[in-house]
Amino acid sequence: MREFVVAVDVGTGSARAGIFDRKGTLLARADLPIAMNRPEENHAEHDSEDIWRAVCGAVKAAKDKAGIAAESVAAIGFDATCSLVVRDSEGEPLSVNRKGEARWDTIVWLDHRALAEADFCTATGHPVLDFSGRVMSPEMEMPKLMWLKRNLPQQWQKAGFFFDLADYLSWRATGSAARSRCTLTAKWNYLAHEKRGWQPDYLEKIGLEDLIERGGLPEETLPIGSSVGHLSAAAAAELGLDEACQVAPGLIDAYAGALGVVGGFIGKPETLEKQLALIAGTSSCIVAFSKDMKPGFGMWGPYYEAVLPGAWLIEGGQSATGALLDHIVRLHGGGLEPTAETHGRIIARVQELRAEQGAAFADRLHVLPDFHGNRSPLADPHGLGVISGLPLDSSFDALCRLYWRSCVAIALGIRHILEMMREVGYQLDTLHVTGGHVRNTLLMELYCDVTGCRVVAPQAPDAVLLGTAMAAAVAGGIHRDLAAAGAEMASEGHERLPNASARGTYDRDYRRFLALYRHRDELDKMQ
Repeated sequence: MREFVVAVDVGTGSARAGIFDRKGTLLARADLPIAMNRPEENHAEHDSEDIWRAVCGAVKAAKDKAGIAAESVAAIGFDATCSLVVRDSEGEPLSVNRKGEARWDTIVWLDHRALAEADFCTATGHPVLDFSGRVMSPEMEMPKLMWLKRNLPQQWQKAGFFFDLADYLSWRATGSAARSRCTLTAKWNYLAHEKRGWQPDYLEKIGLEDLIERGGLPEETLPIGSSVGHLSAAAAAELGLDEACQVAPGLIDAYAGALGVVGGFIGKPETLEKQLALIAGTSSCIVAFSKDMKPGFGMWGPYYEAVLPGAWLIEGGQSATGALLDHIVRLHGGGLEPTAETHGRIIARVQELRAEQGAAFADRLHVLPDFHGNRSPLADPHGLGVISGLPLDSSFDALCRLYWRSCVAIALGIRHILEMMREVGYQLDTLHVTGGHVRNTLLMELYCDVTGCRVVAPQAPDAVLLGTAMAAAVAGGIHRDLAAAGAEMASEGHERLPNASARGTYDRDYRRFLALYRHRDELDKMQ
């Protein structure tokens, strides 16, 4: 009897695989690193063959740790970052590197080479942008594709397949070029709520009128919970599984995390709409679901059936959060590297200083966290970070002050997003947090006290993998639908309530935060 599923999560720096049973218990997990190339400013590239090797190695290692047989696995599911994989007509890698280094065939999600192309998309004012917050981000696939066609036309002419990374993985697993509704709707301006998802006049406006044919893109998409097909013989051998194993359509990693933390509410739509998922690691994504379309400026979406049947999904985000804290350590740490040990040491000292100095600790230091642009709610990919109030001090305690205020800024940015979501009709009261930030006690405290939300951290060790496992369990026939999978597999959580005595301090900080945005805007516009 097939009673287990495999979930694979490909993030920015590693591929992770987990083995789950029908109740959502993680039996074993394995991680392997993946390579990244940074050849130029704003450029970041992966090698998709390297990613597939890491995926296969992680799956085999996790299966061996769990001690299960290949024939007991019902399905495998993949989630990944929204990176763009480019292949030729024979399915072989095509370089996206300006110097032509062949192995680098994938533009990483955080790559901002296509800023000009994103601005061009925004300037069209096309109605598809109503489902992308009315502003195009360089992290979406259309600007990346435009950049490829403009800057590497010879590669464009050779292309036969363009894949979102999660779809590339299901293609490698099955040989099927079917695409997930999740990936195309969220990252390719595909309108799943329309009779025809692709909008030819929009593609023509942005110079991609040949995209569908050039990229091997289908007209129809597969909903989450369906199956792409069985594993191919080659993929089964590489993964250490068997050919009877089903393959679930791919998920965007943040949406897998959202499914993992709010899956237990799928069968309760009124309650579901009050839940917010915060998937927080290198970057941060905020995801909410609703039965009605609620568009808002600077939000990605609303996307129809990107995850749940009949439901709209909206996303806000911060492009650099964990990455910002790492940057602060590198920039002001006097040679410190941002290891887990370093972060732990800084956090411990911050807590000591706060205990000594109270609310006055570093209260004249202010940070805007837009060091990699503002994804939401300003939708300004050109935005830059600001630090105000630095003294002539390079001590460790000075680093701790700046680290603390950077954490406060990240939480204030989340509050900024939530305020905009409430303005367009979302009634949110609970923030479910998953990802690396769960291990940062400063951020977890701030997410609660700064936003005023009830905060829940799931007991599940990896909610992103759990969400992917839920989708795989439906694809493999273990559960009848996503509501049933969520009800059976969802994890309990640890709850935290806001500290009412801190509200005045953070309300003041929020006013200062907004003032700093105004002042930055004044400087940018000054002649």
